[in-house]
Amino acid sequence: MKKSMMILVAGPYRSGTNDDPALIAANVKNMTDTALAVYRLGHMPVLGEWFALPLIEAAGSKQIGDDVFNELFHPVAVQLIDHCDAVLRIGGPSAGADEMVATGLAKQKEIFYNLDNLPAVE
Repeated sequence: MKKSMMILVAGPYRSGTNDDPALIAANVKNMTDTALAVYRLGHMPVLGEWFALPLIEAAGSKQIGDDVFNELFHPVAVQLIDHCDAVLRIGGPSAGADEMVATGLAKQKEIFYNLDNLPAVE
C-alpha cells in the first residue's frame, strides 16, 4: 500500500465506566495508544474525542452526559468520518463506537476490526 489513510479510531469512551474519570481516562489511553500504532504504520489517526472534547468544554458543558455534551460528543465524530478513509473499531462493547462503524459503512468507508489487518504504508 502506498497511500496513507486518515483513520478514525473508535472505541469505548464511557461504556462500562459508570462515568468514573479514571476508567474513562483508561479508555482514552487505549484509543490514543492505538492511534500511535496506526501512525507508526504510516496512517493519520484521529479520535472524535480530540475534536469533540474541547468544543464541549468551550460550549459550557458542566458534566459528562449533560445536554451540551450530548449535543456535540457523537455528532462531531459522525461528521469527522466524512473526512476519514476508514474506521478502526477497538475495545469492548460501546454503542457509540458501534455507531461510528455503522456511519462509516453507510458512508462507504473501509472498516477494520483489528490493528493487525491495517496495511502498512511503504
